[in-house]
Formats: sequence, C-alpha cells, structure tokens
Amino acid sequence: MSKSSLYQILRGLKYLHSARIIHRDIKPGNLLVNSNCVLKICDFGLARVEEPDESRHMTQEVVTQYYRAPELLMGARHYTQAVDVWSVGCIFGELLGRRILFQAQSPVQQLERITDLLGTPNSEDMKYACEGAQSHMLRRPPKPPALPALYTLSSHATHEAVHLLTQMLAFDPDKRLTISEALGHPYLDEGRLRYHSCMCTCCAATTCGGRQYTHDFEPSAPHSFDDTWEGELRSMSQVKDRLHKFIMSHLARDRVPLCINPMSAAYKSFASSTVAHPSELPPSPHQWD
Repeated sequence: MSKSSLYQILRGLKYLHSARIIHRDIKPGNLLVNSNCVLKICDFGLARVEEPDESRHMTQEVVTQYYRAPELLMGARHYTQAVDVWSVGCIFGELLGRRILFQAQSPVQQLERITDLLGTPNSEDMKYACEGAQSHMLRRPPKPPALPALYTLSSHATHEAVHLLTQMLAFDPDKRLTISEALGHPYLDEGRLRYHSCMCTCCAATTCGGRQYTHDFEPSAPHSFDDTWEGELRSMSQVKDRLHKFIMSHLARDRVPLCINPMSAAYKSFASSTVAHPSELPPSPHQWD
C-alpha cells in the first residue's frame, strides 16, 4: 500500500500548497489512516502561509528533526514549500525500508546522516544556509554520494521508486521536485489507480458495474488561504474570543452533539497517549554562529 499512501500524502499536499500553505510538520505521526487505508493529513499547529518576501525571516523551529530539510538544519532564514517535499521523501524512504531514513540525536548529526547518503553539497546547493553552517560543512572531509544504497532498502525499492525518492531528497530546495511534479512521476500511476478505483469519494460506481472517474484526480484549492484576519489579533484574549465564537457558530448548526465517556477504555487510552509528548516537538535549531 506504500504507493497508495504516498499518492494520498502528495494529493493532500498539492491542495495545501495551491492554497499557499506550508504544513511544516509532515511526519508519520501527523498522518491519519483508517481501516480502509484512506489517509488524511492532520495537525496544522506549525502551518503558515508561504512568505514571498525572501528578506523576511521565518521561524526555524519547525518540522520534527528526522523529517527536517537540510536548509532548515543549516539555519536558512527563509524557506519554501520544498521543506514539505523533503519530509514526504523521508516518509517515502521509511515506507520502503520500514525504518527511519535519517535518524540522529542532534541537528548536526542529522545533517551528517543526510550527507552520508547524498554526499557533500557544493556551495551552490548550500546557498540558503547560514555562513556558520557552510563553514562547518566545508571544513569536513568531502563525502561522495552513496545513492545506490537506496536500492537496499527493500525489494520494493525499484528503479522508479529510487528515481522519485532521490528527486524528492535533493539537497538544494530549488532542485527538489514540487508536489505537482512528484504526482506526475510514473511510479505513482499504480497508487493513483488504486485510490480512485476503490478508496476515494470523488469517483462513483455506475449502475452497470463500472466506475465514473472524476475529471480532476488531484484538485487544487479554488483560492489562496486568506490569513489577513490574523493581523487583527493583538492579544491572547482576542484569540480566545475568536476561537469561542468559531466554536459557538458551529455548535449552532443542526448537528449531533459529541459526547465523550471519560470511563471508556478508548478515552483512557487517548488521555494517556504520548502522541503530543514534549519530546515530539521540533528541537531548537543548531546555533551555527
């Protein structure tokens, strides 16, 4: 099911990116999968609208370390939707090998794991890195690429799979595939067919036993996400008031109220879950300077 899962992640991200949203925390823990293998992207706590002005700094404390793009590890002050593509590439490698692709204890070690596979980047590939990170990298003994090692992830690491994976894991974000380009890769043809043949709700079965497919397999958002309202919030009390009004407006609709039984086993399991444990938060970036 790795092809179908990868297809669904990319399909969801295409919609988000077309609305100018960067998720900034794509990882397995933020992907919900039901018993029918239908996947949903969740947890938008670190998401933001992309920043077109490259002179404006963006927070670096995003993306859980194992899935963090090298430009973030190297202190980039501005980044793009390409950070989500890197995260998906890490998940893709994890689906193939059934283990975390780049696993380390610190951001510096994380970068070492990446260069063990991709080799030492050249100056052009590090153009978004801060000066301290570039100096650190250039002081290290040069490493050759070891991309053929990807074929050893599993028997499912075919030529097409490795070709797609390497293009998603390009060190330079400008050379990384976009989500739309990744969706156009032939490796995903089977996943697209599987999803739209028996899993999606955008296509429907016909009376004669066939399938009426949608005219748009991977839709884009009708318009960019409007975040101007955030500029109106000046205090925590305003945030609480806005949130309260939003909740009340939805409660006023004709819906079945949600009831939670605190004595149920499911509730106790949820209450003791470590999904949102502080250790899962993105660690602070390395202070290169």
